[in-house]
Amino acid sequence: MAERPINELKAGVVGTGFIGVVHVDALRRLGVEVSGVVGSTPERAAAKGLAPAYGSYEELLADERVDVVHLTTPNHLHHPQVKQALEAGKHVVCEKPLAVTSVESAELVDLAEASGLVHCTNFNIRFYPVVQEARERVRAGELGDVWNVHGGYLQDWLALPTDWNWRLEPEKAGELRTVGDIGSHWLDLVQFVTGLRVTEVFADLATAIPVRRRPLGEVETFARAEDVARADAPISTEDFAHVLVRFDNGARGSCVVSQVSTGRKNSVRFEIDGSAGALAWDGERQEELWLGRREAPNEVLLRNPALMHPVAAARTHLPVAHAEGFADTFRELYRAVYADVARGAPSADPDYPTFRDGHVENVLADAVARSNRERAWVAVEPGR
Repeated sequence: MAERPINELKAGVVGTGFIGVVHVDALRRLGVEVSGVVGSTPERAAAKGLAPAYGSYEELLADERVDVVHLTTPNHLHHPQVKQALEAGKHVVCEKPLAVTSVESAELVDLAEASGLVHCTNFNIRFYPVVQEARERVRAGELGDVWNVHGGYLQDWLALPTDWNWRLEPEKAGELRTVGDIGSHWLDLVQFVTGLRVTEVFADLATAIPVRRRPLGEVETFARAEDVARADAPISTEDFAHVLVRFDNGARGSCVVSQVSTGRKNSVRFEIDGSAGALAWDGERQEELWLGRREAPNEVLLRNPALMHPVAAARTHLPVAHAEGFADTFRELYRAVYADVARGAPSADPDYPTFRDGHVENVLADAVARSNRERAWVAVEPGR
């Protein structure tokens, strides 16, 4: 099959909240036409002014111009919507988590791989250029044997009893909230950078705000709802979690994930200790990679294509000191995904997270939930 130019490819985006807007922006910067969007209602979708509004999801799927469907909807809709998109012959980019259970995500992996269509779970944080550089340095052996991985993902957007979002509703978000929403990013990230697999977990989950004041209406992610009618809502999902992990090479790890850490807006951090060196990265200082030495001065590497490994340098497009950030990770993720879409099928070894990577995180979430219930170490089943 002849490769199509990327500016001839067309996408449809489902969901017009915070992250749906980011998807649309990244696609346009890449040169992909957004044929239209689907919102919770046609009126809300049209009011966003992002692109023409479809009357329904089914109308988007029936549009033969659309090559790729991007799903940025609440978690419980991912499973049925992915199935519909694959049945319609569309390539799919799905926000994480891929599904609310590992049974559902396993089914989506099977369907996607049997379809021959391109499939992606939207773990965009992998595509910070400095994260790519960290991975290349680990792969090149610059840290020696990895033996310790630690960090976390901290936010504060749900730190007040009046903060509300659909993610607080387990029937929409699933059994785990903070672990599923941002813990999945951290666990995917450290496995990507180290090349190691998490094999066991010990988890301690806690709910800091057991009763919240729910607005009697919808609230967009990261938005504030002031001066609205509210009602008490008991909360059953975790506000924060501490998770110990063991990796398949014997390395140990730990992370803290929280949506109630005041002052931390979007702080994803990891540090990797090895027998020959260490490195650390903080998403709130995304242009910097700290390099730890024993017998030489420590270094801070600024994102600089001239000083980076070729794979990492290929993911950055501005000169040093001209900052790239969150939105650019989506563009680079979709650059990789749409290269396969242009060819008409997934690569043998995709350089982007697929549904299989999404399923791995669902399996990890199962282990985390079980560990918290049983107060014990739990082995993680391989994500097939």
